[in-house]
Amino acid sequence: MTDTIEVSGDRLAVAFTRILRGAGLEVVTSRTMTFVEALSCIDVANRDQVYWSGLATLTSDPRDRDVYDAAFAVFWEGSDPAPGGFELEEQTTEILLATDAGPESPDDDGEPDIHDGPIIEVRWSDREILSNKDFADCSADELDQLQKLMRSLRWNVTTRPSRRLVRTKRQTRRPDLGRTVRRALATGGEPIRREFRAPDRRPRRLVLLVDVSGSMEAYARALLRFAHAAVVGRTRVEAFTIGTRLTRVTRELQSRDPDAAIHAASESVKDWSGGTRLGETLREFNDQWGVRGLARGAVVVVLSDGWDRGEPAELEAQMERLHRVTFDLIWVNPLKYTPGYAPLAQGMAAALPHVDQFVEGHAFVSLEMLAGLIGENS
Repeated sequence: MTDTIEVSGDRLAVAFTRILRGAGLEVVTSRTMTFVEALSCIDVANRDQVYWSGLATLTSDPRDRDVYDAAFAVFWEGSDPAPGGFELEEQTTEILLATDAGPESPDDDGEPDIHDGPIIEVRWSDREILSNKDFADCSADELDQLQKLMRSLRWNVTTRPSRRLVRTKRQTRRPDLGRTVRRALATGGEPIRREFRAPDRRPRRLVLLVDVSGSMEAYARALLRFAHAAVVGRTRVEAFTIGTRLTRVTRELQSRDPDAAIHAASESVKDWSGGTRLGETLREFNDQWGVRGLARGAVVVVLSDGWDRGEPAELEAQMERLHRVTFDLIWVNPLKYTPGYAPLAQGMAAALPHVDQFVEGHAFVSLEMLAGLIGENS
């Protein structure tokens, strides 16, 4: 299917970023946003301007130049991918830019075809339509298709120093006396080359708190699929549901079979589509799991619309406790994408001052950006 429509610079940037990631380049979200700003300052119909803007903002290593050139040719110039390379349809839409022929070029009826600017011709697949579709509008079959897309998410895994020491080539304050002495035996006992150790790095824990209350019914099942993708897609992940009670669903979501995992998690959650007591459930999480160690130094993601029937003061106090021990506290609100949205719900207003990042979560494309955002500021 092909139509000629207007495409914003941010969608162009996100789509091209997917091509680069599919080609093997690590492009973080901050670079994508910089590319969006660059596109707003140039003529997107000018091949050279787009090329150099992307090269300057999306790459940092000269060795990435060949991969960038190949991806640029596929995405912006419509070239076919090289044999054995990445699959275009598996990564993103195909967007081709073409300038109009000007007022001198007649159309089929003999009249001049006059345009105000470049024609952006977009060829999309069902994947692109589904990626941008609001979870609230998705059917059960579409949610199953989204599960497959979520399994392909690229997670930005941040690390933290551990107590374990490993060899390092750089000089540190921790000499490796054993290896230094052994090397000295080969040089007559002279320690010509000193060896050092440094703390190893380990992945930070990711904790997901998914709101399954009645106000989140349209989004909860999709977000639970996102939690399953995280549990099976990266290490050190814990998943809980929150509503009127706290339920740990990490074990249920560990199954590689998505249908079995979602079914097991749904069976274990007793307050599905019930009320909302975010303050009370967060207090239970802090007391039993979070403050005791599970959330310390971790990336904690709360997926909720912020509607709460409890006392705002309780929610604010528990968010403050949680914020003190986490490395990064992210709140994902499916309603944030709505034009004119403001965090007026008393629960959301109480929690927001203690949140490091406040992002959207209404469609797959927003969760895809969230996966790249997690731990990005480490």
